[in-house]
Amino acid sequence: MTNPAVLADAFRALYGEEPRIYRAPGRVNLIGEHTDYNQGLVMPAAIDLSTEVAAGMRDDRRIVLRSENFGETVELDLDHPPTRGQRHWSDYPFGVAIGLDHASRRLRGANMLVRSEVPIGSGLSSSAAIEVATGFALLDINEAPMDRLELARICQRAENEFAGMRCGVMDQFTSCFGQAGQALMIDCRSLDYRLLRLPETVKLVVCNTMVKHDLAASEYNARRAECEEAVHLLPQKLPGVRSLRDITIDDLERAGDELPEVFRKRSRHVVSENARVIEAAAALQGEDMETFGTLMRESHRSLRDDFEVSCEELDLMVALANKSEGVFGARMTGGGFGGCTVNLVKSDSVDSFNQTVFHDYESATGLEPEIYVCTPAQGAERVA
Repeated sequence: MTNPAVLADAFRALYGEEPRIYRAPGRVNLIGEHTDYNQGLVMPAAIDLSTEVAAGMRDDRRIVLRSENFGETVELDLDHPPTRGQRHWSDYPFGVAIGLDHASRRLRGANMLVRSEVPIGSGLSSSAAIEVATGFALLDINEAPMDRLELARICQRAENEFAGMRCGVMDQFTSCFGQAGQALMIDCRSLDYRLLRLPETVKLVVCNTMVKHDLAASEYNARRAECEEAVHLLPQKLPGVRSLRDITIDDLERAGDELPEVFRKRSRHVVSENARVIEAAAALQGEDMETFGTLMRESHRSLRDDFEVSCEELDLMVALANKSEGVFGARMTGGGFGGCTVNLVKSDSVDSFNQTVFHDYESATGLEPEIYVCTPAQGAERVA
């Protein structure tokens, strides 16, 4: 996290008052991709890259929000809110403010200054970080208590319904409930979770391909629609199925001939990925990093071949990582079509890994990747 005193100084210069400072982390998903909106299992960790919000109360019902990253100031009138977003970065915080106001919190206005160190469009959930940080700040300055689960759900709805991105709840949940040094295994149906400590002998290294293909958002929504259509067709042979979470690989092999090939492939990824999360949790609990790494490689192959959300740059980054010394496993993380890979690396091999992957990826693509050595971090909080 960057120095909050610097953000406070900038807020005072901008608004002429003393702020409160809040932060919410981005996240990296170790395994369990595209399973959250299928009521499945995921294993993310909050990371020590955060979005910070400085906030102060206003006397009216306007929210004035300045972004340091975008160099732009935008306003929202809570008495006359828009019904949908404008495909603009402000859709995420404004969607949350409108959602909180509709949840009978009757917010007063606020002056806000936001700064984020979560790379935008990289698959590390910069959108959830600004949603949760904004929501946490607005609730606190309004003295309107709300439990973290309700906040996560309101942030998810804002992204689904206002911003138009049909994500599951994993990102917002992780930003709210993350714990230092721990990954979370989340059941996205019940929203129960358990903590799994990451051994100190390994590091989470995130490699940013520095590409984000234009079809990412539309294809994400298309994958969700394909999964929903598969669920609609499956009950002809599997009565009682409400989501892909309800079936096993054996069920799919028995009933999958009812599905068009594309739906069968999408279903096979989700069902096998849920099983991999369970195996990965057991491996992590037993500090069996070799097995965990094998499961990561299987996950990437499934995302590439069955779910078809990888791309040339992600596949290259994963291949370079898997042949590097000290790497247990690598896979794409996030929605796909660019963004980042997550790599499980021996702590004493991190420096050599970073140098090798940077050099080889730049040589192959002409792009300079960004590499972040991440530590599992605490969820949203007010910063002293």
